[in-house]
Amino acid sequence: MIENVLHSAIVMTTPVLLAAIGGLINRIGGIVNIGLDSMMLGGALIAIILASQTGSWGVALVGAAGVGALLGLLMSLCVTRLKADEIIVGLGFNILVAGLVRFFLKTAYGSSGTLRLPDVARLPRIEIPVIADIPYLGAILSGHDPLTWAAWILVPVTVWFLRRTRLGLRLRAAGAAPQASRALGLSPLRLRDASTVFAGLLAGLAGAYLSIGVVGIFNEGITAGRGFIALAAFYFGRNRPWPTALCALLFGFFDALQIRLQGRGIPAELIQTLPYAMVIVVLTFMAIATRRARALKA
Repeated sequence: MIENVLHSAIVMTTPVLLAAIGGLINRIGGIVNIGLDSMMLGGALIAIILASQTGSWGVALVGAAGVGALLGLLMSLCVTRLKADEIIVGLGFNILVAGLVRFFLKTAYGSSGTLRLPDVARLPRIEIPVIADIPYLGAILSGHDPLTWAAWILVPVTVWFLRRTRLGLRLRAAGAAPQASRALGLSPLRLRDASTVFAGLLAGLAGAYLSIGVVGIFNEGITAGRGFIALAAFYFGRNRPWPTALCALLFGFFDALQIRLQGRGIPAELIQTLPYAMVIVVLTFMAIATRRARALKA
């Protein structure tokens, strides 16, 4: 059971980690992206349609990334150009996309809530020789798809990007001091637009992972609030990639655990709240620790 939980934990971490890294970049650029869930939902729907129609998971990922990026651009333009409140815009996008998805399913497929399509191309699993046979380590490292590996590779790449590249420094400047960065000849609005597009791209891939990587079908509630968990992850990590990844992994572990605990005499509704409750507990302890640290400094 432990090996199954470990393997499932990595699987369930992937969509949260992808969305969280995108949200982290967006937050550093100066926008709190509340609309990650809508971008995940749009990506999940497009991915399963393209995976069924083309028989290619690669095309499905490209389509999901494109839809997520487009939604990110539209959201960013509302915030940066129309001066709308980012929180209201993000919540509005979540409601709007959910409604459009429901309307599309009914009109195009005559479906209410769930979409099952034939011949869906699923993400391939990569088995690593020798390592796959090692207890526990094989469950953690082997049998995962390319998107899972890409998500974890993105963590050190993001650290390097933010600390070592000119674009990363400009993005940090645009988020921390837009007036100063404008005085230096930078365009903070364009940098924020770019960061939101990138966040949407990764959120679209996260949604695609859920539909063609995990379940092979689409459901209106497929994201299950993971966009908001991703939001909590990079706040927990204080906009640092590795602590953000740790929070995503924590959620993935408890998400996998609740799946394994179902059917063991405990009410399913109670078990399903476990990963979300643990995130709240962790964030609460982090807030208390932060307040104590500030009090000691004072």
